[in-house]
Formats: sequence, structure tokens, C-alpha cells
Amino acid sequence: MLYMIRSPWILKKIFRSCIWEIPSKEKILYLTFDDGPNPEATAFVLDTLKLYNGKATFFCLGKNVAEHPDMYARILEEGHAVGNHTYNHLNGWKTNDKKYFDDITKASRYIDSGLFRPPYGKISTLQTKYIPKAFGMKVVMWSVLSGDFDAGLTQEKCLDNVLLSSKKGSIIVFHDSAKAYSKLKYVLPRVMEHFGNEGYKFDKINL
Repeated sequence: MLYMIRSPWILKKIFRSCIWEIPSKEKILYLTFDDGPNPEATAFVLDTLKLYNGKATFFCLGKNVAEHPDMYARILEEGHAVGNHTYNHLNGWKTNDKKYFDDITKASRYIDSGLFRPPYGKISTLQTKYIPKAFGMKVVMWSVLSGDFDAGLTQEKCLDNVLLSSKKGSIIVFHDSAKAYSKLKYVLPRVMEHFGNEGYKFDKINL
């Protein structure tokens, strides 16, 4: 599986209208979770965030919100932010624009947010220009990819990816999905404990 832990500068330059990090002089990290809500994984994330007094941003799939509305409601009730991640986890590179935008519209019926994250991080320049205009959403990417979705990655390596690559203002990607849950259980508490001990706060994205 080919991907980069830290988002390369060339992508940031090409897609400069997207949010890649939130520069800060304070010790703040932005934990984000994709593909939920999932009854088991999302509940674990919410419990862990509460334990370490952190807030986060959940980029939800519309179909999962429709299936698990109570878990989605809990995310909001506990003060976290949400974002649109399409309804069916569509790849913007492989989906025609009308179908892609219709899928975002469908997800918007379940997810009220001004934030959007493209599944796989795959989105065209046309799509990045259209989404803010048509939907009033800011496209949020990331600066650090944990790799928790990668079956070939050990949980220790996944932890190292986050600890060694994160800095003030980093937007970090995890997945609150069944696929990533085994790594998430190991990595998330250790990330929050490590950076918490260094004086970092964990905040939701509020743009």
C-alpha cells in the first residue's frame, strides 16, 4: 500500500485552497476520525477523548450516520465537530462530478457541517473549487496520516507515524472503523497521553 505519512509540499501547493494544517503558536493538535460512526470504534474514541479532556473532528459517511444515528448524536452532544465525507465513500478521481456532488448532497441530509474531507484524499482541482461555492464547505485534508487502515502496518509503527510527524497545528487522521479498530485501541490513548504530558491540547476544527 503506497501512501505518505506527511503530506508532501507539492500537493499542498497544487491544492492550496484546501486546509492541510492550522498554524498555531500554541501546543494544539487536531485529531480527526474518518469513515464512522461505528458503534464500537466511535464509542471507544469518544470515551478516550473524554478521558483525556480532548475534542476532535469526525468526518462521517452519510450511510453510517443513517445506520447509527444515536452514535452520531453522541458525537455532537459531547461537543465534537463533524464533517461530510460523502455518503458512499466515493473516490473523486474515479467518480464523475455529478455523481460525486450528488453523493455529497445526499450525505448533507444527515450531516450538517461546513467541513468536507474527500475519501482517500482523492479529489480533482475542479471539485475543490466547486464544493466551497456550491455547498459552502471548506475542504479539509491533513498533515499527518496515522496509517491505522493499513493491514500491513504494526500498531507500533502506526504510533511512531503520529509521534514523530506531529507538531503544533497538525491535523492528524485516524479511522473510527471496524477495519482500523484494533490499531486505534493501541495508538489513540498513547498518542493522547504522550502529547498531553508535553502540554498539548486536542481541539476540534472550527473554521
